[in-house]
Amino acid sequence: MLTANARQQVAQILGFDLKTAGPWLDCVKSVARQADGTFVYTTNPNHPEYETPCTQFRTADEQQRMEDYVARNWTQCSYKTGNVERGCHNTYHFDDVAIQRDRFDRNYQGTNDHDLVAATNATIAVLLGRPSPPPFSIKDKKEALFVLSHLMGDLHQPMHVGSVYLDKAGNPVDPDVTHTIDPATETAGANSILENHKNFHGEWDDIPDDLGEASTPELLMAAKAVTAIPGRIENWSVAWATDTILVAQEAFSGASFAPSGSKWAITFSDRDAYLRQVDAIKRRQLAKAGARLAAVLNTIWP
Repeated sequence: MLTANARQQVAQILGFDLKTAGPWLDCVKSVARQADGTFVYTTNPNHPEYETPCTQFRTADEQQRMEDYVARNWTQCSYKTGNVERGCHNTYHFDDVAIQRDRFDRNYQGTNDHDLVAATNATIAVLLGRPSPPPFSIKDKKEALFVLSHLMGDLHQPMHVGSVYLDKAGNPVDPDVTHTIDPATETAGANSILENHKNFHGEWDDIPDDLGEASTPELLMAAKAVTAIPGRIENWSVAWATDTILVAQEAFSGASFAPSGSKWAITFSDRDAYLRQVDAIKRRQLAKAGARLAAVLNTIWP
């Protein structure tokens, strides 16, 4: 779906194909700040599988690039999980707009100037030859392609954009009514929700098992049918986020919640129907992400 020019530019700038580049922004999560303030790529002995998509980036130059990126994008904001500082760059992966909303708007709770939509726009700016807008530090077009190739997937994963907020009893609450988010109601993009004892967000991150090379024609056909977003390229990410919020509403349709320890459990009246819906949504969203990434690159390099 790329123009000949876009394909050539990506190959020359990136040095990897887009499929290989996609996991890069997750690979940089293995870079940790040391006690002396330096940043070092550190493998996780408990999860050797994390390394599989990252092996291409473990050369001296590419590992240095990952460490440098994290160092430059660590202090712009504080982001902690489990009371451990993870660095601002980890916030670039998501928004947490309440599913009661029907569009993306900067005035809504769960958005900020270093969120997924803002980060996507920052990569597009750099690819257009403009400076990296603050608070982001994207040093060149290669780094921008690494980041964008991943964020386009996140931007179409409903749990990365829409979020459900719940009280202790599992009743949905709306943070935009009070114009503030009660931390006790945050589900962290459904990471604090369990479906059949499994992380609900993680279930949505998983791609369908049969999506290998054999399914490429089917996905390509679906991608070619994706309607183009009109208007300026700088506004596309907001339109995509709006679309994904509506998909998040679909994903939570018919759900019931109940407390489960410090988290919540989610159930559906017809789990088999829910699982079929998840599969269909994932395929649809993957096709959109591919089509829209191609649209960005083809617009920049017609």
